[in-house]
Parts: sequence; structure tokens; C-alpha cells
Amino acid sequence: MGVSGSGKTTLSTRLGGQLGCPVLEGDAFHSVASVAKMKAGHPLTDEDRWPWLDRLGHAIGEAAATTGLAVAACSALKRAYRERLAAASAVPLDFVLLDTARDEIARRMASRSGHYMPPSLLDSQLATLERPGPEERALTLDAACPPDTLSAQVTAWLAVAPASG
Repeated sequence: MGVSGSGKTTLSTRLGGQLGCPVLEGDAFHSVASVAKMKAGHPLTDEDRWPWLDRLGHAIGEAAATTGLAVAACSALKRAYRERLAAASAVPLDFVLLDTARDEIARRMASRSGHYMPPSLLDSQLATLERPGPEERALTLDAACPPDTLSAQVTAWLAVAPASG
């Protein structure tokens, strides 16, 4: 979880490969209307997000039921969004927040091409972000760390040995 440009896709892809499980890209579950809204520079509302979170949550639950484990990349910026994902998935969820300095995220967003999320929405995402509380099953990592370091930290936290491969 984290704002756009924090490295969610990179880390989730790496973790899925290491753990030998499906990887779900949250962006793929957005409606066409929501993608168009973001592309036009307008932040999503909670009402825009609820159906997206339900679709992604159901897919997480189905993947986990089939394979025993799944990894998903999703902003999950608010606690209510994380709770909605958990309810829709009907499986226990662990969250990893990729967090780092605003300037680093802005640099990443400015340097990538082909993504619908414009850098102009970064501040609205940061304003929306509710960092996980101590009662949530969540790990916060510095997104400026290399992906190998981040994946090692996650697998150690989960106490799951990466799948051999």
C-alpha cells in the first residue's frame, strides 16, 4: 500500500515471484470512469473507491482461497479502505506501507511514462493517507530502499520463507 509512485507494483511483483503466489495489480480493478477521472487530474472520492475496493478484495479472497496466498498492490490510503478490502476478501490481510519523502515520490512519478496517474495528484494522495495504527496488522517500510531489501523485510516480517526457484 502507499501513494502512487511508492513502488507498490515493483515490490508486489517481486514478492509474488519469491512466494510463488498470484499478484493482483489494484490499478487493473479501477473502472474506466475512475481511470479517466484520475487521468484528467481529479482525485477519486470514497464513492468512486468503494466498488473498486470490493472488486479487488473479492479477487484477493479468490486467489488466496485457490493458492493459499496472494499479493496485491493497492493504495489502501485510508483505514476504512483497508477494512473494506479485508471485508470483501474474507481472508486475513497483512499490509505493507511503502512510505518515503514526498520529493522522492514526485521524482519517480515525473520519470515514469504510460501511467494514468498524473504527478499533480500526489499531494491529494498524501493528504488522504492514513498511516496504519498500532492495532492494524501492518508494516511500514522506507520506499527509498532497494526492492531486494524491501522484499527481504516483508518476508521476514511475515515469517514466510520465499519459494525456491
